[in-house]
Amino acid sequence: MASQDKRSRLVRFLRSFLYASQGFRYLLKNEQNFLFHLLAGFVVVIAALVLGLSVIKMCVLLTVIGIMLSLEALNTGIERTIDLITEEEHPIAKVAKDVSAAAVFLFAVISVIIGVLLFFEPIAQLFQS
Repeated sequence: MASQDKRSRLVRFLRSFLYASQGFRYLLKNEQNFLFHLLAGFVVVIAALVLGLSVIKMCVLLTVIGIMLSLEALNTGIERTIDLITEEEHPIAKVAKDVSAAAVFLFAVISVIIGVLLFFEPIAQLFQS
């Protein structure tokens, strides 16, 4: 009995990866903002590798990119849930959508500031050479 319970948990665990990959594919196919942030993150990581950012700076950069992508995914989830609940324009539904979009926007602004701080020194060194 215990063996079957462990197998059942393993199957549920493995299925969670399937569901997550389906969600990721949905974001790639249907959410232009997610795709934009993913591509921007890719470009920024390439620039960081070319400029030789330190391991600590790379960790900060990857953390910021991960949070940005996660916020965009959460925003999509909130919006789709609200769309499921009501098709009509409702002031509270609008507030929920606007606030979740604002969370993405606020972190995008913070991300740009962090990016400038991380890249300022390496870029300045390029111009001093």
